[in-house]
Amino acid sequence: MKGGEMTVTGSNGSRPARRGQGGTTAVQASSWDQVGDYLARIGATPLLTADEETALARRMEAGAYAAHLIEQGSADPELAAVAADGRAARKHMIEANLRLVVSIAKRYANRGMSLADVIQDGNLGLIEAVDRFDHTRGNRFSTVATWWIRKAIQRGLEHAHAVRLPIAVQDQLIKIARVEADAAHRLGRAPTERELAEEAQQEPAKLTALRQLPWTCLSLDLTTGEGAQRYTLGDLLEDDQCRATERLVEEKALRQVIDSLVAGLAPRQALILRLRFGLDGHGRHTPRQIATKLGLTPQWVRFLEKESLARTRSSGRPQGLRAWAS
Repeated sequence: MKGGEMTVTGSNGSRPARRGQGGTTAVQASSWDQVGDYLARIGATPLLTADEETALARRMEAGAYAAHLIEQGSADPELAAVAADGRAARKHMIEANLRLVVSIAKRYANRGMSLADVIQDGNLGLIEAVDRFDHTRGNRFSTVATWWIRKAIQRGLEHAHAVRLPIAVQDQLIKIARVEADAAHRLGRAPTERELAEEAQQEPAKLTALRQLPWTCLSLDLTTGEGAQRYTLGDLLEDDQCRATERLVEEKALRQVIDSLVAGLAPRQALILRLRFGLDGHGRHTPRQIATKLGLTPQWVRFLEKESLARTRSSGRPQGLRAWAS
């Protein structure tokens, strides 16, 4: 939140910044009100039909190609207008689907992050979906976007819970958070401990203990047990070294599958796929990072990525990768 308002993806296509975690449940109650204001604003953009989605996607592709030609030194005066139209189409696609992010984010609220923070993470997933959308496959955009939005939200929650609490405890905390938010909205103030205990149907002592549990990270030095049976949390975690040999074998097999997967591509397209998906074990690269490495525009990197993926799908080679993953 900034100035009491939720940040919406800018017209320049920038990604919303990650917000800090935490905050009280009373703040979460006001967050719901702010989300209501946010929904009223984003509701001004009508939902898209399938034909409108396809038209926007085509304008985005044309804009990406025009931006690439400009970057390569083309002096055609019409290219700037085409590139600008592509950016406008991308902005329209994002803004027309912000309500989808909110509808998904509500299911993940009060799990250690404010609803506003969950929406911000979901917006990152929406942007990723817009940049990856392939209108030629015949799918509605919401089908593709839902997966990316959920993935981005879940990744944000994982960062907020470096070590997860038991599911039963999480459920109790979620219930308490919702009860507190409802009570704060109804009373116009944060409820007292006694009021909250009555509303949540919990014993006051148990309620206090639950609310003191950390929602973010637990120290690996946290101890449990007594005497000879006393361990730190770090002692109880799996030692990754015990699987080192097995992992090396798996990685070698994966590299062989990857080599087969990109064998029919041009060297630059093969490199883009390797970098984009971290296929060589060096981590995933963003289109902007790849563009910097290869001297291309991010828009052109996305275009080449889509083209390369389409070629691998038509060749049938992805079957080998799916077989390895299974």
